[in-house]
Amino acid sequence: MSNDQWKPIAAHIGQVTGQPFEVSDRRSVGGGCINRGYALSDGSRTFFVKLNQASQIAMFEAEAAGLQEMQATRTIRVPTPICYGMAGSDSYIVLEWIDLGQGGSRPWREMGRQLAAMHQKTIRSGFGWDRDNTIGSTPQINRWTKSWTEFWVDCRINYQLRLANRRGGHFPNHGNLLEAIPKLLAGYTPQPSLVHGDLWSGNAAIAQSGDPVIFDPATYYGDREVDLAMTELFGSFPTEFYWGYNEVFPLDVGYKRRKTLYNLYHILNHFNLFGGSYESQANRMIQQIVAEVR
Repeated sequence: MSNDQWKPIAAHIGQVTGQPFEVSDRRSVGGGCINRGYALSDGSRTFFVKLNQASQIAMFEAEAAGLQEMQATRTIRVPTPICYGMAGSDSYIVLEWIDLGQGGSRPWREMGRQLAAMHQKTIRSGFGWDRDNTIGSTPQINRWTKSWTEFWVDCRINYQLRLANRRGGHFPNHGNLLEAIPKLLAGYTPQPSLVHGDLWSGNAAIAQSGDPVIFDPATYYGDREVDLAMTELFGSFPTEFYWGYNEVFPLDVGYKRRKTLYNLYHILNHFNLFGGSYESQANRMIQQIVAEVR
């Protein structure tokens, strides 16, 4: 991105914050595997900017809305969205810059408590959200559904399986899985909780201030267990996190039976994004779920 293309972003920051912003320093930082990330500074203020193709502006719009939805609960810290838009051939989102630290047992325990408090935010509309968003760069369908089982089958698992089949994936137990899910969830009636939606270890941290922080959401209202399950998918959060969570909002005893089903969604999505060994991992998880209800 040329220096001239940064000017409209800087002007947008100045307009929204009410303080002129002129870029004096720009450095590349981690933006995940989907976006390009930058720290943008004028010498006194720093912002985090993510860039993608102009066609991805709706992804950033939904990210800003998701952060605002979580922030409105006043439970756990998230980066404040500043603005988003398009500059040249790129779309962008500007976020509050948060200096991250190492953290210890106390802030991780507090993160568990605060996430549990956010999960207690519920809604009468059912499961879903007011808009679709993305999980990585994959579309995530959030149409309102009264039944959690129906939502998870139609908007999550079957949708990802259809995408995976188009990609050339082979899932011989596809039909058995779709029959097994209603049996696995039979009699289970979770409340629609506000969830982060993509809560792996790379999307949670402790700020240098000691505040727990979560970011890069794929927000919707769903079973709170989807967030807890994902915290265990790519290396678990510290033990203190789970202690803190259960102090505020104890998990149901059936969580362990449902955890694989909820994480299957993310493994199928990883196959759709990256291919490779995620296909065999997904098939092992499908076999486990089908066997669970036999």
